[in-house]
Amino acid sequence: MNAQQLDLTTSALAQVLTFRQPADVVLSAFFRRERKLGMRDRQEIAETVFATIRHLQKIQKMLPKPHQKPRRAALAALVLGRGISVHGAESLCDSEEKQWLIDVKEQKSAFASDLTTAAELPQWLIECLQQQGWDDNQIAIYGRSVMQPAPLDVRVNTQKGKRDKILSALQAEGLRAEATPFSPWGIRLFDKPALNKHPLFLDGVLEVQDEGSQLLALLTGVKRGQIAVDFCAGAGGKTLAMGAMMAGSGRLYAFDVAEKRLANMKPRMVRAGLTNIHPQRIDNEHDARIARLKNKADCVLVDAPCSGMGTLRRNPDLKYRQSNDNIWTLLEQQQSILQAASELVRPGGRLVYATCSILETENQQQLNHFLAANTGWHIEPVQTLLKSNVLPDMQGDYLQLNTGEHHTDGFFAAVLTRIK
Repeated sequence: MNAQQLDLTTSALAQVLTFRQPADVVLSAFFRRERKLGMRDRQEIAETVFATIRHLQKIQKMLPKPHQKPRRAALAALVLGRGISVHGAESLCDSEEKQWLIDVKEQKSAFASDLTTAAELPQWLIECLQQQGWDDNQIAIYGRSVMQPAPLDVRVNTQKGKRDKILSALQAEGLRAEATPFSPWGIRLFDKPALNKHPLFLDGVLEVQDEGSQLLALLTGVKRGQIAVDFCAGAGGKTLAMGAMMAGSGRLYAFDVAEKRLANMKPRMVRAGLTNIHPQRIDNEHDARIARLKNKADCVLVDAPCSGMGTLRRNPDLKYRQSNDNIWTLLEQQQSILQAASELVRPGGRLVYATCSILETENQQQLNHFLAANTGWHIEPVQTLLKSNVLPDMQGDYLQLNTGEHHTDGFFAAVLTRIK
């Protein structure tokens, strides 16, 4: 990093570290203002900003209000997160800053012995994990696992290709790629190529989707000719996977409250060659337009709005933008959405409740609440549904993916069958 890049990083961090907006949104706006920056400059700035967020607990120990001293925060991120020695950063520092960096490095053993800095998790999240029975070692392992940037997972559109052939073609191009261990459709790319310009992406053969998200679609078990609903569809990653499982037949309704997210889905549908998907914006989970599907759906997927604590590899700032108060608000919303979605399922049909969270309050406890209020539902053990794709050491009837163990985002899923 050169001096100009450090100054720009400092300017970006002054905004990012207030955590009023998502870090990627702030950076995108920052780069739009700094239009003359080249690709290398943008990469250096972005990597240092995210290194700052990933090591913020350590930085805060030395710098209690880092957003007020973003230059020092950036220098600390170079040393703590990007592997640059104090000597290597010397040309960017004055003598006082250099001594401060030396002091930061000397705290290495203290950082390792304190759980918040060892795990790089805020106190509120540590307390949540402790309340659900995690010990300090489990918390530290989890925290370290989500500090690592995620690889790029893609899903092969089975309407347009077979995974083995596509994987071989990618490897023949010299890309580091391997089959995902749990999803039968997934390929993991390790060097993050510019996939949006790749012919296989442009032709709809490949779609970017985390392996954990692919497994949620797999759990729906949707088949040709059925009526299915993706109740909180977002931009449609799981919708597209379900559409491919249905071989483009039947009817798949994609509901969401955000018109923009649904609009982003439409070009993806065209690329994928799927004509059985029907996007529909709704005002909320009680929208009258949903009522026509009551008791008619063979399968309903509810990927509920949640804290996102399973996605910290991709969104490390989220743990500083969330709080216990936010989660309590989410719990009410999740219960309302799950109840409304369940009313669309026909007798004998399937309901899949999912979150991208590791917090039991959003997961198992929500299922317990639903089952206590609703008779006539049977829990389907996830192990039997995944068959040959069973995950190692999976306990209980639910799916709970752990980034450290499964190398996916931390998704949760429960599958219920309506028996009357």
